[in-house]
Amino acid sequence: MRKARVLIDRDFAIGHTDPRLFGAFIEHLGRCVYGGIYEPGHPAADEKGFRKDVLALVKELGPTLIRYPGGNFVSGYNWEDGVGPLEARPARLDLAWFSTEPNSFGSNEFIDWCKAAAVEPMMAVNLGTRGGDAARSLVEYCNHPGGTAWSELRRKHGWDKPHDIKLWCLGNEMDGPWQMEHKSAAAYGAVASEAAKMMRWVDPTIELAACGSSGRNMPTFGQWEDTVLEHTFDHVDYISLHTYLNNYRQDTASFLASPDLMDSFIEEVVALADAVAAKRRSNKRLMLSFDEWNVWYRTRRSRADRVKEGWPVAPPILEEIYTMEDALAFGGACISLLNHADRVKVACLAQLVNVIAPIMTETGGGAWRQTIFFPFAHMSRFGRGKVLRTQVESDSYDSSYYDPRGVQELTFPVSNVPYLKVAAVAGEGGGLSIFLLNRDLKRDMQVDVEARGFGRFAVSQAIELRHDDLQATNTKDAPERVKPTPLQEGTIEGGLLRVHLSPASWNVIHLSVH
Repeated sequence: MRKARVLIDRDFAIGHTDPRLFGAFIEHLGRCVYGGIYEPGHPAADEKGFRKDVLALVKELGPTLIRYPGGNFVSGYNWEDGVGPLEARPARLDLAWFSTEPNSFGSNEFIDWCKAAAVEPMMAVNLGTRGGDAARSLVEYCNHPGGTAWSELRRKHGWDKPHDIKLWCLGNEMDGPWQMEHKSAAAYGAVASEAAKMMRWVDPTIELAACGSSGRNMPTFGQWEDTVLEHTFDHVDYISLHTYLNNYRQDTASFLASPDLMDSFIEEVVALADAVAAKRRSNKRLMLSFDEWNVWYRTRRSRADRVKEGWPVAPPILEEIYTMEDALAFGGACISLLNHADRVKVACLAQLVNVIAPIMTETGGGAWRQTIFFPFAHMSRFGRGKVLRTQVESDSYDSSYYDPRGVQELTFPVSNVPYLKVAAVAGEGGGLSIFLLNRDLKRDMQVDVEARGFGRFAVSQAIELRHDDLQATNTKDAPERVKPTPLQEGTIEGGLLRVHLSPASWNVIHLSVH
């Protein structure tokens, strides 16, 4: 049995988790919208066509924010196509995913769905085929009370009160050649700063996120952030970053180490943003919007997985089936986000339903939880509060992580990877939640946790997610093959909590403090 030790002190904090850290993402891609959250005529659909079985799972999952409508889709999207009478909305060819977009679900339906799901909207504007004029018109349509052409059109469409959307994305992944009207950093920075200026003139209360790099291994990483922020620094509140973890090489140890590279990516983007501030002698500190993150690789590289020929509506594409192994790497990413709560204030799991998602549905049928559902639900439920610094003493290993993201393929060495990855959150109600990922594939681990400054505590809940088969999945016919079970609570003696973790396991312990 391996042994590890964790020291936590109530007075040593990283920062508070922003409610927006627990966000997700909906794009007009595959069956995410049509057949996912929206399916008129389904037995579980309400009068607006929203699937109530999916809504119930979304509320259980616990996202607080939803980014919409893309993603690559937004770079060719005319928002005006998705508003007004359904019978008058045009169908369009979507060049992002080579499908036909019927536009029967648009901005207003999205806002209604957010209200039904009790989440905050995050709206993206098209800075690919369009620019600042369309973006400021959308802000006026959504947020202006009335008395102007766009705001009165919204009211005419049946939404009398403004949507009051506070958080906006200035385009999507504009550093990527796969993007419609991909731009250089200077060209994107120029259009983003002008769009931001006009959008803020329409509504000074909104917050804006500029596009950062769509992957750490993009050849323009670093230079992109520097140039974009030279243009946009005074106009934006966030810089974005995206990461998808993979196991292309079928190397489980390296796969489970990959969230540590996510830590490095965050810290590098923070440094880049602060360098721009330093050059300006500015006290302003940009926060980070990690508005796409997940495990994704099986349905990523083959055209057959990404494109169904013939321009279909809502084709079944990018429907990644997640394993227990994926849930472990995913849990590591959750810990990485928590441990950077001082600067990562927005994060969006990509995506929410069917497309690389924690929730799967059968069109016309049922809905179920994928393996990655559980770490996210645990993070959202137990991760709200003050994230504390953890001092971890653990054996470690070296690995090599392969990442073909973007236009080049790189292998990143990951050295001194601790077998135990940990985050600790002091809840607003006074308790303490500890997230523990045992990355040892074969050996149990005894963990001694010393929590200073909390007085007497007791284990109120202890959860384990594991399976003997790391390739186990949840399916329509076996929706609970992988699910959380109670973790043996361990022992408490003299302010020391001792727990035993199974090999390759995700664990959450919530302590009540007396």
